[in-house]
Amino acid sequence: MKKYGVIVGSTRKNSYSEAVAKAIVKGLPEDAEVTFIKISDLPLYNQDLDEDSPAEYTRFRKEVAAQDAFIFVTPEHNRSISAALKNALDVASRPWGQNVWAGKPALVASQSISGISGVLAHHILRQSLVFLDMPTMQQPELYIGHSDQLFDENLEPTNDSTKEFLASAGKQFSEFAAKFA
Repeated sequence: MKKYGVIVGSTRKNSYSEAVAKAIVKGLPEDAEVTFIKISDLPLYNQDLDEDSPAEYTRFRKEVAAQDAFIFVTPEHNRSISAALKNALDVASRPWGQNVWAGKPALVASQSISGISGVLAHHILRQSLVFLDMPTMQQPELYIGHSDQLFDENLEPTNDSTKEFLASAGKQFSEFAAKFA
């Protein structure tokens, strides 16, 4: 049984990023242990806090370390990832030499209510994961445009093709992640 951590780059309630993540998770094996890891309470990373880290840093680093693989879903904020997501990446990769992301396979998805589908945020996130030593699934590419039209008020997919595509990506990710036991 694999433990999958899910990091949603949006901190707002009922976000489309969360909806995409939940739809992807539906494709994971039934025995998968899935944990949505909270990032909204993390104080901004500050190297001065490495020796006496806040409780939120310690909690987050432990949760990340306990996972076998990660699903990241990011919105696009000003042609980049959200500040909260960048901060989460920094917190769990520090102090220097104690990167708890290293070696854990990752799936990256981006979404936007526009047609550009968060493509720039997607690539910025991928580049950060390369530095963090996280093998990242290359296909399928998960650029989700017009997300406001793909999910209803309960954040459920509004059409079968979206539902099937995202669940299929989750299934493919479980097969990819299995290579990194």
